[in-house]
Amino acid sequence: MSGFAAKRRLIVKYRDGRLVEEEDEIALEFPLTIMVNGEEFATIVCTPAHLDELVSGFLAAEGVIRTYSDIKAMTIDGERGFAYVELAAGGLPAKQFYAKRFIGSCCGKSRQFYFYNDMKTAKTIVGGITVKADDCIRLMEALHDQSTDFAATGGLHNAALATPNGIVVARSDIGRHNALDKLYGYCLRHQVAMKDKLIVFSGRVSSEVLLKAAKMGVSVLLSKSAPTTLALDLADELGITVVGFLRGQAFNVYTHENRIISG
Repeated sequence: MSGFAAKRRLIVKYRDGRLVEEEDEIALEFPLTIMVNGEEFATIVCTPAHLDELVSGFLAAEGVIRTYSDIKAMTIDGERGFAYVELAAGGLPAKQFYAKRFIGSCCGKSRQFYFYNDMKTAKTIVGGITVKADDCIRLMEALHDQSTDFAATGGLHNAALATPNGIVVARSDIGRHNALDKLYGYCLRHQVAMKDKLIVFSGRVSSEVLLKAAKMGVSVLLSKSAPTTLALDLADELGITVVGFLRGQAFNVYTHENRIISG
């Protein structure tokens, strides 16, 4: 399932002192239950577009798979809201580690919060790319120009994988983390290298969003919105440059500012 995921609905709008009936585009909200090797693994509330990418990206982010070839078969039942995945290697990792807290130290400076599987799959970024300030602004404008689904519904988050020269692929979802999983799944399926890419993002940079960027291996995250304190602590530790409040001709660089250069 791909393409624009919205439904038209008759509503009443108030405009210029009058109440009038009009049709409006409403973002679809869709529960998808992921079955892995016959066992229920998770249910994601998402936008029903690019579901194969969402499932593969989500499983990679959770440490269930490492490459797309780890999936032997996948069937999406869009009518009933199920994704059936068969792994090439057999069983799932030990379930007792899912959603379990792990506290790690940040070079003796602080104590960071992870889930156990995040600790196993989040990558510390060494090196990475540099991006000109003008390119940061241009990439956010390009994401906005591609966000036709958001323009129609006002209810979706947008994320794009990009190089400093332009956007490679963009995805939308009602969940900001789902949009990133779709990007991850796209890269796994099409064997797109991520180390030389960056993420352009419309939503708030939470710790969950930051960890997904780390799992993908990107070094720069550009956002139109604000970061959280835990996200920035993790970005410091994991070597990720976070740029926030990227609006118009201005932005803030919160971590690892050496990757953003003037011009």
